[in-house]
Amino acid sequence: MESDVLFSYPAGDQRRDASPAGGGVVAGDSGSGPPASAPLPVRMRPASLDELVGQEHLLAPGAPLRQLVTGTAPMSVILWGPPGCGKTTIAHLVARATDRRFVAMSALSAGVKDVRAVIDEARRQRRTGGLPTVLFIDEVHRFSKTQQDSLLAAVEDRTVTLLAATTENPHFSVISPLLSRCVLLTLRPLGDEAVRDLLRRAVTDERGLGGSLRLSQPAEDHLVRLAGGDVRKALTALEAAASAATATDTGKIDLRTAEQAIDVAAVRYDRDGDAHYDVTSAFIKSMRGSDVDAALHWLARMLVAGEDARFIARRMVIFASEDVGMADPGALSVATAAAHAVEYVGLPEAQLNLAQAVIHLATAPKSNSTTAALAAAVADVRAGRGGTVPAHLRDSHYSGARRIGHGGGYRYPHDDHRGVVTQQYPPDELAGVDYYRPTEHGAERTVSARLPVLRRIVRGLPPDTRASAGRTGSGSSAGAAEPDPPVPASEAGPVPDDSGSVAAGEVQQ
Repeated sequence: MESDVLFSYPAGDQRRDASPAGGGVVAGDSGSGPPASAPLPVRMRPASLDELVGQEHLLAPGAPLRQLVTGTAPMSVILWGPPGCGKTTIAHLVARATDRRFVAMSALSAGVKDVRAVIDEARRQRRTGGLPTVLFIDEVHRFSKTQQDSLLAAVEDRTVTLLAATTENPHFSVISPLLSRCVLLTLRPLGDEAVRDLLRRAVTDERGLGGSLRLSQPAEDHLVRLAGGDVRKALTALEAAASAATATDTGKIDLRTAEQAIDVAAVRYDRDGDAHYDVTSAFIKSMRGSDVDAALHWLARMLVAGEDARFIARRMVIFASEDVGMADPGALSVATAAAHAVEYVGLPEAQLNLAQAVIHLATAPKSNSTTAALAAAVADVRAGRGGTVPAHLRDSHYSGARRIGHGGGYRYPHDDHRGVVTQQYPPDELAGVDYYRPTEHGAERTVSARLPVLRRIVRGLPPDTRASAGRTGSGSSAGAAEPDPPVPASEAGPVPDDSGSVAAGEVQQ
């Protein structure tokens, strides 16, 4: 028996390729299937398309997936889906077809040289009337742009039919020219009932446990919950529990045995993939929506998955100004203190500091007035609205400044008993423009009451005139159609590294 990291075939029914370094396997009919010593997920891999569970939306008669497996159409396909949803199983079914050569390689170990060797052999086979070649590349998102470029011509002229699998969004991880040459099939996570059916099949099927053990209902529920839609994880956990039950000669897999065999669920979370940004987005939106319990769940999800605690802390510091802002000015201090605790204390103890900050931010009154005010000001600057600094505000500390009028007429606010004086501070074009519009939430209610008085005095308006009735900046909404809402900085991704800060207004465009 020769085996590859992706597939195994009986010796009489498989041919090894001209040894690409990536470990490719060329196969015809896979014969009698994997040996009894193979892992349970491999032994239980469907032997036909009819055994495939959970991708009904792709299995209709004439659907691309069915055409791919049956070989009725030589189309190149990218399979995109989470771990354990059936991508490798589909490749296995394609490999079983007898009317084509099947070459499997992993992007983790293969390089451009290996890909070109397969393509050259496929061209030779086609010239001599040999079988068409299907090239399966697992984890294709790990190929560099150059490696993906090397596939373009062969896929374009159908020298090879490409079957590629990825867990990451191909719109980001696969180059556009290659993506445009392939049919993109999105595989869904398996539902709980599908995972349950496959567990029961594995318990009774001769390829699996063959009915040698019984699986209790609580243990089955635990395995289904543990899997989270990943059937490979469910079957691996079942195999571990079965080994434990066999060792104790109980004849049954109960809940305690299952729990002891599988210590903890591996959280589906890729720090470099979509799940990273999806979970982060859910975390931010839960805090913004004041759902403290959901926010704590997403925090725990990130911590258990091993997310960088500094990343979490940075998101919270941004959130404190972006979504809480002046409604609770102390929120920024809390978030900053949590970020400092992460650096000073470290994990795992700093998890408590992060949790305290999450609770504070989620339950705090919310205001995005700071975000909106800065976005409006930045929009005016980028639109060219502004002008020179008023003469009375210019620097007058150097010799000769007074002679050219710099600083002349400046009024010192501390000389007035109110601490504020009538004086123009913005350039002429922006005089009277309102950027900041406080809400009535939390501590900002006090600011909302005080701001009209300050604007009235500064702008020299009569006591009976509403100071906030001034002109609006580009980002304001008085008397004009509302602009598109800004993209929250705390959700934008990928986010810049700490080595270079980004002003909120720059993220909001």
